[in-house]
Amino acid sequence: MTLYETIFARRSARRYDKAPLDEAALSTVRAYLGGVRQLPGQSARFEIVDGGKLKGGIAPYAILAFADDSDGALVNIGYSLQEVDLYLQGSGWGSVWCGMASPREKPRDYRILLGFGKTDVPLRKSEAEFKRRAIADVSGEDNAVARAARLAPSAVNLQPWKLDFADGQVTIRSSARGVGKILPGRMYLYDLGIALKHVEVALEHEGKRVTGISVSGKGRESVVEVGYS
Repeated sequence: MTLYETIFARRSARRYDKAPLDEAALSTVRAYLGGVRQLPGQSARFEIVDGGKLKGGIAPYAILAFADDSDGALVNIGYSLQEVDLYLQGSGWGSVWCGMASPREKPRDYRILLGFGKTDVPLRKSEAEFKRRAIADVSGEDNAVARAARLAPSAVNLQPWKLDFADGQVTIRSSARGVGKILPGRMYLYDLGIALKHVEVALEHEGKRVTGISVSGKGRESVVEVGYS
């Protein structure tokens, strides 16, 4: 399954086979992690750990993300790990974003984790199985890119972003203002990066070449601009 196809079928898995994975399987995931895309100027570090080393984890394994705490770094983590999320589910694994879990011994630069492992939780069969906001609530236009972005996962399913389209550019604006009591911390920045990955994958599926990605603004005013040709 391609990354694009997986967008329309993925499902966060919260039930896993606890049996250990063999080293060959883990090596495959490590190899993919080693080549995952990151935004210009960003250099997050990722590490696979056993789920027993976590507090609040639900999967047998987890990919920990480490970076500084700048807004751009958090957007980058969402962008990079969502590619891994799509890769894992498209390869027959289960995965889930775990914003409330953390390592038992938490380094200062730890940010968030993506749990994964073997699961019997099925992928979705159609877009109708997704519980998401209406396309008009998250995008100024209804097109293939907007439909892919609409299906991006987000903390407590708030989808705190809005897409605008212009010739050769997609702009993703944070719409997280006023959701502070619902959305803890700066989770909306990871969500912005997750939506960005879906936008990029959809553009490339449509035959477009992404020519640049920039992150500007601050906090709940953050903006991501994606240029393409």
